[in-house]
Amino acid sequence: MAVNVWGYLHEYEAEREEILAAVESVLRSGKLILGPNVAAFEEEFAAYCGAKYGVGCDNGTSAVMLALLALGLNPGDEVVTVANTAVPTVSAIVSAGGAPRFVDIDPATGLMDVSKLEAAITPRTRAVVAVHLFGQCVDMAAVRAVADRHGLFVVEDCAQSHGATQGGRVAGSLADAAAFSFYPTKILGTYGDGGMVLTDRAEVAEKLKRLRFYGMEKTYYALEHGFNSRLDEIHAAILRGKLKHLPGYIARRRELAGRYDAALAGTALTLPATAPGNEHAYYLYVVRHPRRDAVMAGLRERGVNVNISYPWPIHTMTGYAHLGYKEGDLPATEAAAREIFSLPLYPSLTDAEQDTAIAALRETLAGLAA
Repeated sequence: MAVNVWGYLHEYEAEREEILAAVESVLRSGKLILGPNVAAFEEEFAAYCGAKYGVGCDNGTSAVMLALLALGLNPGDEVVTVANTAVPTVSAIVSAGGAPRFVDIDPATGLMDVSKLEAAITPRTRAVVAVHLFGQCVDMAAVRAVADRHGLFVVEDCAQSHGATQGGRVAGSLADAAAFSFYPTKILGTYGDGGMVLTDRAEVAEKLKRLRFYGMEKTYYALEHGFNSRLDEIHAAILRGKLKHLPGYIARRRELAGRYDAALAGTALTLPATAPGNEHAYYLYVVRHPRRDAVMAGLRERGVNVNISYPWPIHTMTGYAHLGYKEGDLPATEAAAREIFSLPLYPSLTDAEQDTAIAALRETLAGLAA
């Protein structure tokens, strides 16, 4: 039987009655859009993360876009971020009218190299989007110090970092606003799309509520240009139930990561590093090998499916060629893209399945070294 990099079916079976009861309650309530479950989940998730306000939206891409617009991004403003992220991060910046600028990464963690941030700032720069990649946080104190010197606002992209902490504070409470995705693969995921923006600023939260609902506060009257970007009531109800399981999900992810750490120590793989002050939530367990493609081929032959997050840095994609970057501009980012891959890791992965993946990986590495 194949071992997959991610799956939800075992988790669904374990939580099936709870999930279906939540869906049934919504369908029988007569309230399908922006109802009591959305309001309750916004309050509950914001409280979990240590933020004052939560505003649900339709997906994580919209969450980044809406956060930027609510904080005051204007057309043509530059937004500094990284290129080793999912396309949605940069798509959201462009959709908000921003011009992305990229900084390179720390090779050890894959996170933004904040020592290079200041050099990327120009008079047109308005914001920083700090991507908390793979399950841990960018050095937000350092980001904030640079941003404050230049009068910039900061958005956390928390799509991969639900429940991660830095200095005891939970991701989503470390900037002017934070954007979350609840896509099915996420640490906290629903059975479809969903997103949320967190902030401590009441005026930003009110603007977010207008922007996600056509710019309206009252039906049919737009105070400003807005979007149809609402979190569905059914997904909010599902997420409310799953939020209660989030500490357990994260504990299991950390347990699986620890088993990988022990089993793969001393191999030719470069294992994940946790930055000082961080508590990793292990959305992904990302390793490196100079012959990555050969390792992946060996794993496939042995029935183990892995993934690359992400094989193409965004600054090298034709869809963003207009930004003016070329290969060689971000050497650490480009080197990582050639070597990284993610091992199977999700809460319902069994020890036996993980052991199969570990054995296949060690056999593959031994074959390459022979």
